[in-house]
Amino acid sequence: MAKGHRSQIKRERNAEKDTRPSAKLSYARVSVQKACFVLDAIRGKDVTTAAAILEYNPRYASSIIKKLLASAVANAENNNGMNPDNLYIAECYANQGPIMKRVRPRAQGRAYRIEKRMSNITIVLDEKK
Repeated sequence: MAKGHRSQIKRERNAEKDTRPSAKLSYARVSVQKACFVLDAIRGKDVTTAAAILEYNPRYASSIIKKLLASAVANAENNNGMNPDNLYIAECYANQGPIMKRVRPRAQGRAYRIEKRMSNITIVLDEKK
């Protein structure tokens, strides 16, 4: 096959796997915008500082992200044999998940839609050089 063939390009792209430890939470019952407020506060910080920020952050999303961070640290320790003291948050982002659509009854027989949004949150760690 030619070098520029689509299947060849896909094969090369999929061959480079990301070996950094990570954790992903799918279908978190918090909107992307609300999760991003918390994720922006911890992006680029080391793990102990990020855990302290999440502990005292009053937002609901911080409790979810704190558990996810603990899971990512455990993955780094057990699967990759990394020292948790040298870890920092390389990437953290929230993507849009499915939306639960509900109906709210209103006056004169009308119905308004309520959208309960979900998000998929990912945390990727890396070791300090």
